[in-house]
Amino acid sequence: MVYQLPALSTFRTFEAAVRHLSFTKAADEMHVTPAAVSQQIKKLESYLGVALFLRNPNALELTEDGLAMYPNIRDGLDHFAAGVETTQHHRRRSLNVTAPPAFAVRWLIPRLARFSAAHPDVLIRITSNIDNIDDPDNVLEQAKTLIDPRSETSEVAIRFGTGLYPVYQVEKLITPDFVVVCSPDLCSGDQPLQQPQDLRHHILIHDESTLVVKRMPNWQTWLKLAGVSDVDIERGLRFSNAILTLEAALDGQGVAFVQKQLIEADIAAGRLLIPFALSLPSIYSYFLVISQAATKQTVVLAFQQWLRQEIGQHQA
Repeated sequence: MVYQLPALSTFRTFEAAVRHLSFTKAADEMHVTPAAVSQQIKKLESYLGVALFLRNPNALELTEDGLAMYPNIRDGLDHFAAGVETTQHHRRRSLNVTAPPAFAVRWLIPRLARFSAAHPDVLIRITSNIDNIDDPDNVLEQAKTLIDPRSETSEVAIRFGTGLYPVYQVEKLITPDFVVVCSPDLCSGDQPLQQPQDLRHHILIHDESTLVVKRMPNWQTWLKLAGVSDVDIERGLRFSNAILTLEAALDGQGVAFVQKQLIEADIAAGRLLIPFALSLPSIYSYFLVISQAATKQTVVLAFQQWLRQEIGQHQA
């Protein structure tokens, strides 16, 4: 088959411009000038006979034609990369993974040595990115198509969200449970934490990153189900993310409400305790997100299988 297409470089330029929604940032990535990027896009638009971007004064915006074209272009470039990867058996393989910060720090990294031991020829790079947590105000737009759930440098992503990522292979990994957790010292101090009502004598630690998602479990819903009504949930310490929240709990600064799956090593080591059995399921889950082209890469398949084994062993 004879392909009558523009130069491959125009598609690479288009893909970079979409990811950044900036000709300047795309130019930095490709080591060319913004004018060169703009010229490449104009050539592509001229060839297609349609506008791909709305050039607003302060930002770029994709047109409907640009939105419709992007997933196929990105997938096509991924297929090119996959084809090249299959011929490079003599080189050390690499894998770039992006994940939410708390999951990367508390779940993935402590287990990563086992992957490296099983696959010593793989150079793995982990990127921690809050963009891998779904925006609750933009879920419908994400579901429509076009926002790449991976970072710009990754083959795969671990994403905390709804699982609505069209065009990609999506596999649910974990649906976390939220539990109350504290330092062992708080269970045997001057005001021992023995029943939920005792929380009124303790400082509550709030992870404010969960509060932006409607219906996500929080202190208010947990206390209501526990039958406690005389605890002031407005008081206490507030942190912008789960990592800071967990560090405060480990330091004995109060009682936190966190994802159980992120603290299992601390529970096993006795650094933290779950004083009450009541837990609440998350409305978000962790998903493995892979482009269709990347699913053919042996290193991606190995990582996917390793994740399944880790989760299976944990659940067993």
